[in-house]
Amino acid sequence: MAPEDDGQRKAVTPDDFLSEIERAVLNGVAWNDTLRRILARMNADSGTIHMLGNDGVLHLKVASDGIPQIVLDTIKDVPVGKGMAGLAVERKLPVNACNIQTDATGDVRPGARATGLQGSVVVPMLRGNEAVGALGVATRRERTFTDAEEKLLVEIGKVLARAPH
Repeated sequence: MAPEDDGQRKAVTPDDFLSEIERAVLNGVAWNDTLRRILARMNADSGTIHMLGNDGVLHLKVASDGIPQIVLDTIKDVPVGKGMAGLAVERKLPVNACNIQTDATGDVRPGARATGLQGSVVVPMLRGNEAVGALGVATRRERTFTDAEEKLLVEIGKVLARAPH
């Protein structure tokens, strides 16, 4: 170990992480690998990237991680305005649930509950003022994502929205 190395890693700032994701996307890193990087940064257990199709429906054809196949079959196509992903796209705002198992807002659909996950946030992927998809991350425990985490996810969503699909 070099004398100037105290054995501790320097924390990656949100801006540095955003730049890392942007480089990964521009360099053609696989969507699932990029999603795994995002999940690791957010200390999350699962995630999805839905893209808005020409038919006005969100399609889970880009990436997912940590979602059981039976649930993937349920959430593969999400209408805008339905469920957390559909609402994030419709509202062009994050949709955050501390515990999707007990959420009573109406934002959470049965397909999301079937995951067994709890803390979840979905952000719109914005290209300018147009929502073109949704990025979702979730944990197996209750958790409310902070404003700073939501802000970083929104910025990541903007980077993902500019990438070729």
